[in-house]
Amino acid sequence: MRVELDVQDFFYESSSTNSNLGDTDDRVTPETWENWFYRWLEILQPHLPPASSYEIGFRLTDDADIQALNAQYRHQNKPTDVLAFAALEVDFPHPEISADPLYLGDIVVSVNTAQRQAQQQEHSLPTELAWLAAHGLLHLLGWDHPDEESLMEMLKQQVILLETIGIDVHIEY
Repeated sequence: MRVELDVQDFFYESSSTNSNLGDTDDRVTPETWENWFYRWLEILQPHLPPASSYEIGFRLTDDADIQALNAQYRHQNKPTDVLAFAALEVDFPHPEISADPLYLGDIVVSVNTAQRQAQQQEHSLPTELAWLAAHGLLHLLGWDHPDEESLMEMLKQQVILLETIGIDVHIEY
């Protein structure tokens, strides 16, 4: 299995003057993101349509950009932490395996919101970014949380994904 991850790091590219955000110590490299997504997709293989490789767009941005996307696509004119734009239907047919990567969709994360949430949760920015990226990936694969029970299942799966990459998070179930 191959994973092609298109990391668009707009936040860090445009935040060099921001002293609290965008520090190099808090930055997750594109290579690390690729490794994390590869490992996550290995675990989630039973939830994936068969393909020789998978493609995901991943964008780190700021509150203003994600607010514009949230207003445009969800009609909520406010920033949010993560948006996921799935390319496949939930009950997708299993296409013939192609040599081309199967495009799963795009994940957009606001680093501003992630920073605030990391401080509230008392963990690092990379931990929060990984948490949000894993959440977005699950949405791309059809997971949702319309009720408390499905939210708890999704959160448990996120914990498993983060533990796989060496990040220990604690949530109240």
